[in-house]
Amino acid sequence: MGYKPSYAKTVKRTGPRDIALTEYSSSILSMIASGRARSRADLARTLNLAPSTITIKVNELMEAGLISESGSGSATGGRRPTLLELVPDAGFILAADLGAHHLWVGRLNLSGNLLVSEIRTIDINDGPEVVLPQAAAMMRALSDPAVDPPLRGVGMSLPGPVNFALGALDSPSRMRGWHEFKVRNWLAEEFGTLAVVDNDANMMALGEHTLRQRESPDSKVRQNTLFLKAGAAIGCGLIIDGQVYRGSTGAAGDIAHVQIPAAGDAPCSCGNRGCLETVASGSAIIRDLAAVGIDAADVNDIVRQVNNGDPHTTTRVRTAGRILGQTLSIVVNFVNPDVVVLGGGLSQLEPYVAAVRSQLYESCHPLATKNIVIEASLAGSQAGLLGAGQLCLRTVLAS
Repeated sequence: MGYKPSYAKTVKRTGPRDIALTEYSSSILSMIASGRARSRADLARTLNLAPSTITIKVNELMEAGLISESGSGSATGGRRPTLLELVPDAGFILAADLGAHHLWVGRLNLSGNLLVSEIRTIDINDGPEVVLPQAAAMMRALSDPAVDPPLRGVGMSLPGPVNFALGALDSPSRMRGWHEFKVRNWLAEEFGTLAVVDNDANMMALGEHTLRQRESPDSKVRQNTLFLKAGAAIGCGLIIDGQVYRGSTGAAGDIAHVQIPAAGDAPCSCGNRGCLETVASGSAIIRDLAAVGIDAADVNDIVRQVNNGDPHTTTRVRTAGRILGQTLSIVVNFVNPDVVVLGGGLSQLEPYVAAVRSQLYESCHPLATKNIVIEASLAGSQAGLLGAGQLCLRTVLAS
């Protein structure tokens, strides 16, 4: 199907899976690549893991051809430590983040760091036969098979419900022509390598969680992350014990279509009425602003108007944040996460973030918020790409 790059290889494919400790494997790769850890002892100390666990994971990564030993370091009173380094030609990963109107692709190294990216405007309703070849062409443009190391895998974030086991969209309400299209199989055949796909909220949650694990020294104890994507639509992803939690049918975290009193009888894109998304999303804010004569074409216009001090827009944003916080408080009480992250376009607005945060503290049980961190995304607009790359990397390491 389509052009086959010279680096395409035939591989045995199985369904993607997460396994325990793959998070540590990717952390090991990242720390060696960044220079924050040069030896097994450094890794054990930094990750707060037993030396025996580090030895097992390092040996696995060496057997996979991803890291190698590079001599001895300086002695500090005992044996000279054996230094570790990434194998330069071990490979890379391609990732894509699809939205309703954007296609963002990137290239990541095997430590999960985004090296380069490109973005263009698309219409997701053109269907997979049009959009996916565009994505493949953009991803190929980020590499040169004549000189680059091997492609290890491809990951894609999709803006709709995903049947993870099948790698296909499942009844997406805003993606005409995508229902049951097996995106993972298409990518695997197109690139001749391992491929993974998942819902955008899950990908963003994983990307954010992984970034925080690397950035904060105390983040290793924070293994449970709730990521709220608040843009034109609303989505929610859950990371439990460092792994994406999808639930039985992949619907875990879908709070957008919870029916709430504040929404009244407002029709929703899902076919029901009175869903949270009809009053707390960027699309809902745009609709209400238009009703009072304020022109806003997209979430960027909302952000611009709030930053310019428009009182009506700011008030409407605070209202949306408060309503979202009320519904989210039920999830926080039930899941009891370490971190609640607000992502998406509306997370750029402090009034929105502050309204969600204050409502969570007001509505949740004190034990649920005792040690919680509630703040805007660190990864920002890159969260989806980072998550797609990270899920692909974990699957590579697991297989």
